[in-house]
This record gives sequence, C-alpha cells and structure tokens, in this order.
Amino acid sequence: MPRASLGPYNEIYTHLVIDRKLFTATLYKRGKAVFRTRVGVGKPYWPTPAGEFFVRERITGFSDLIYGPLAFGTNARSAVLTDWPGGGFIGIHGTNQPEILPGRVSHGCVRMPNSAVLRLSRLMSLGTPVTII
Repeated sequence: MPRASLGPYNEIYTHLVIDRKLFTATLYKRGKAVFRTRVGVGKPYWPTPAGEFFVRERITGFSDLIYGPLAFGTNARSAVLTDWPGGGFIGIHGTNQPEILPGRVSHGCVRMPNSAVLRLSRLMSLGTPVTII
C-alpha cells in the first residue's frame, strides 16, 4: 500500500499503566504522571491479561449503564472469554457501580469511576500504549 494512501502520522506522548495488584491506573504524559485513579480488574477466573497493548478505539452510546459513559477498546484479549463478541477484547471503561472499586470485580476489563473515565478521555488519545502489570 502506498504511504500516500494512509493518514498522517500521529505522535503519542501518553502511556497508560494499569497495576493489577495496586488496583491503579496512571496516565503519563512525556514521562510525568498526569492522572491516577483506583480501578477494578478481572476476577481470578476471568483475569485481566498482563502485557503491552494500545488503545485502538473509543466507544460510546452503551444501552447498559454498567459500562459507564464511554469505553476505550484495547488490543488486549482474554484467554478465557473466547465466546464474547470479537473474541474477548479487554476494555477500559466506567461503571454505574463505583462502590465495587477497587478490587477484582470484572470479566477482565478495567473499570473505573465514571468521572475518572471522562477525565481520561480528555487526556488520552487513540494509539496510547497501555501497560498492564
């Protein structure tokens, strides 16, 4: 495919780190922490996978409030949720149940308070690297 057929390059200065043991999400911009929140991660039998990933899409308009006002789709995939749409991709999203946070509360996705995911949406762009430790 010719380079001219593709869109422009996009420089990314952010990096999101999810810590499954501390139940935190920290966004770094040019190496400096600019956002931090408590999160929920996958239950032991539906674990949030560790590794290096990236934000591939932004999703809004959910009919189920459990996902909050928006979600970030990543390229991380669950090894155990193979029957989910698209094969069990892991998302980062809000929740209508903030009282369950922090903890091991999900099917593998990363949940955070709705106010936090809305703030994150103003700070983080598509393509942002995501490290889950």
